[in-house]
Amino acid sequence: MNEFRIRPKDNYILEANWEQLFVLTEHWKSDLEFYMLDLEFLQHVIDKYFIWMANKKDIDDVREIETILVETTNDCTHLEQKVAKHLIHLGNLIDDSFKYDSHVFRDEHEQLENELALFVKSFRKSREDVFRITKQVLDSKTIKELLK
Repeated sequence: MNEFRIRPKDNYILEANWEQLFVLTEHWKSDLEFYMLDLEFLQHVIDKYFIWMANKKDIDDVREIETILVETTNDCTHLEQKVAKHLIHLGNLIDDSFKYDSHVFRDEHEQLENELALFVKSFRKSREDVFRITKQVLDSKTIKELLK
């Protein structure tokens, strides 16, 4: 489960034509947009339940999660920008295949894919941490405490 590649097969980057890489990159863009919405939701969960987290340990956990969410959101934004730029380059390649060095561009494409794979791993960990800590906090409170 440590492998998060989205590539259809091992040599896909080397064998795919520009249009196929464009479609794959559009898929990445769509995934990143979804991750950003999910991060916004997670931030909303933390904001919503922050008032219930009155003791020091809970507040420290919330601060840690908020830091993780901010870092993950920044990473997602950065990747969205890189993917958008990459799509422009792919569009230019489709229009004029001699505009860029094919091998260099395919290496850049693979590097971007590696960055996305690392982001997905980080995103999943962040999401798990938010739910774990939120569950701990909510489970530690009794219904009577919550109604006060």
